Amino acid sequence: MLRLAAACLVAGLALTAPLSAQTLRYGLMEDPDALDPTLARTFASRMVFAALCDKLVDIGPDLKPVPQLATAWELSPDEKTLTMTLRPGVRFHDGEPVNAAAAKFSIERHLKLPGSQRRGEIAPIDSVEVVDDLTFRITLKQPFAPLMAQFTDRAGMLVSPKAAERLGDKFATGPVCAGPFRFVERVPQDRIVVERFPDYWNKDQIQIQRIEFRPIPDTTVRLTNLRAGQLDLLERLAPTDAPQVARDAKLKLASTYELGFQSVLFNLGRAGSPVADPRVRAAFELSLDRAAISQVVFNGEFLPGNQWVSPKHPDYVKEYPLPKRDVAKAKALLAEAGQPKPQITLMVYANSEAPQVGQVIQAMTKEAGFDVKLQATDFTTALDLADKGQYEAYLYNWSGRPDPDGNTFSFLSCKAPLNYPRYCSEGADAALQAERGSVDPEKRKAAWKALADKVLTDRPGVYLMHRKLLWAYSPKISGFVPYPDGLVRFTGLKLD
Repeated sequence: MLRLAAACLVAGLALTAPLSAQTLRYGLMEDPDALDPTLARTFASRMVFAALCDKLVDIGPDLKPVPQLATAWELSPDEKTLTMTLRPGVRFHDGEPVNAAAAKFSIERHLKLPGSQRRGEIAPIDSVEVVDDLTFRITLKQPFAPLMAQFTDRAGMLVSPKAAERLGDKFATGPVCAGPFRFVERVPQDRIVVERFPDYWNKDQIQIQRIEFRPIPDTTVRLTNLRAGQLDLLERLAPTDAPQVARDAKLKLASTYELGFQSVLFNLGRAGSPVADPRVRAAFELSLDRAAISQVVFNGEFLPGNQWVSPKHPDYVKEYPLPKRDVAKAKALLAEAGQPKPQITLMVYANSEAPQVGQVIQAMTKEAGFDVKLQATDFTTALDLADKGQYEAYLYNWSGRPDPDGNTFSFLSCKAPLNYPRYCSEGADAALQAERGSVDPEKRKAAWKALADKVLTDRPGVYLMHRKLLWAYSPKISGFVPYPDGLVRFTGLKLD
């Protein structure tokens, strides 16, 4: 059997300041959606979960799984059975033990709870069996290469069975997990407050007493609050502000490229819409200059891309390089489709950046004949409209996952939960099943090529670029390490 085990080395750090004085004020771009790891689907909620909910495994700097709640795991030779061993002595925030029964409950909750956003991520799981108090066994319907990567995110988060059963569909109002901080309160659109959990298994590494997550959609206002001392840390700093932050001795700057993508999604089920015609979608892409969008809106900091992973990623399909803008060809395709001046409504988030991207897209596509109307919509409403299919085109961001399956399956598989375009292709589904069905790198490479053959031709959406994640923070913070998943690790983080 393949032994995948590692010991988690924990070095004690002396507290250098009274914990009671340490409140980290963290500026978010959006107000998170449901604080339930089974139901949540936003990047902002993942930032809060990084404080509230430990996972079975985390990712290291190389994006490989490292121990968190689980300390060891074994994969059977046929790749259909995974046995995991949990860390002893761990407690949920309500004092209940983190054991194999809780792991079984949490995984089955991800699979069965109505509205679960995790179901598609771990659908190949057939059963979960308790072996002993700290050991459980997962049996798969077929080999599933991305499973460990899925467990580094919300599908790997364990919740207290007692709290989940008590709260039922109100669990998000008082989430109980096993992370370094426990939930205190939430005031929608204003703040989410968590406090240090004194019985956390790695409590000596948690130097901060309290975190206030504050949603502030406007990037200028977030930065102004940081400069004024009203925030200690902000995420998704505007790239145009990065140079001045780098020059400011009173601030610090950190960055890394994301694992995800920015794209325009098309609603293929929209009756009578021009985007229902693949030639119109192809013309839309040909009218765009990705590098120019990055330069105009993001100071050239974002990486142009045309796939679900960036051109720097080892699984990027090189047979489909970044296409060049071709307005003449775009016009020809529109003429062929009998729609020389198609009108399209593009939904964008009502923040400080997305409308700018929309305006550049509007200007570029106009040269090919498009008439693009912008519909600025708040974040949660936009997701709700996408869920219901009540949009035509949607400027969408995805924060990304360590395994490319996390950037593809839930978006491109027939009836998958994040398949907002209502795209369904037997060829794409076959490729997705192939990439999931083997850990062999060459087999997965062939599957990614087969997926690109279908998706980049059908164009249920157009991939635009890959964002550079930028954080600005007070020099009083030390121990900050940027991760490409965009999440702050609070272990070892100090606020002097």
